Amino acid sequence: MSNAPAQLFDIPGPRARMIQRIVAAVMIVAAVGFGALVIWRLAERGNLSAARWSPFLTETVWTVNIIPGLINTLYAAAISIVLACTLGLLLGIGRLSLIAPVRWFCTVFVELFRAVPVLVMMMLAFWGALYYLNVPGRFLPLIGAIVGLTLYNSCVIAELLRSGVHSLPKGQAEAGLSIGLTRGQTLMSIQLPQALTAMLPSLVAQLVVVLKDTALAYQITYPELLRQGVRIGSQYGNIVPAIIVIAVIFILVNFLLTRFAEWLERRLSHRGRVAGGAIGGDPEMTAGHEEGVQPANKT
Repeated sequence: MSNAPAQLFDIPGPRARMIQRIVAAVMIVAAVGFGALVIWRLAERGNLSAARWSPFLTETVWTVNIIPGLINTLYAAAISIVLACTLGLLLGIGRLSLIAPVRWFCTVFVELFRAVPVLVMMMLAFWGALYYLNVPGRFLPLIGAIVGLTLYNSCVIAELLRSGVHSLPKGQAEAGLSIGLTRGQTLMSIQLPQALTAMLPSLVAQLVVVLKDTALAYQITYPELLRQGVRIGSQYGNIVPAIIVIAVIFILVNFLLTRFAEWLERRLSHRGRVAGGAIGGDPEMTAGHEEGVQPANKT
């Protein structure tokens, strides 16, 4: 069997590469021109004047609005991520279960809550906690945000886990069964760890979505970062600079989260190579062990 990687399309030739470069250059020029036009129109209307940016040079804006808003955003996102990962793991295992009622229940749960918009779930949780659970008012926005983010993203994580397990070669499951493991033991000991490693980039991308979706809690009065930015814009009459600052903060936080995920992925991949031994090892050592011959000592 050939070990050559499968290709989904033909490698472009010189003419195709030239066309791609021209199209890319045109798109870059168009994007830069559109951005310049937007900035020019905003500056023409006085939205980017120094007076509009001056509030962000004061301590009050940061200590009263931006930093508390960022803390609330990270707080809601952290709780939602932990709960969504836990529930998503259970739902994903349930969807792979051999017990039909468990599999059916998890399937209905995933398909139902994955189809409902996050904001709708936030509002239902908000009003449900108010009228049926008698939750104090100051906790209602946080509960609404966490419930909505947890339910939706746990379903997405469950689907990522299920697709990750199904994408593994069938030989992985067959190897586990051949050494006497049950299907459940094979799933938990062999398939699941590999699926979690393989789905790590997609999982981190979904965690970034969780962080961004906390902004939807603006509609249920949760004092997250976007709501605090709108308050700054209303108080100082600088809504455009306020939104720009909030967007930059979101970009920086998501960038740091993505870099952390890349570091974690490299670390897990390195551990996998070291544990495997043959992968990334000395070719002569590998050949020697395969043939049952002790390799010559190198001096």
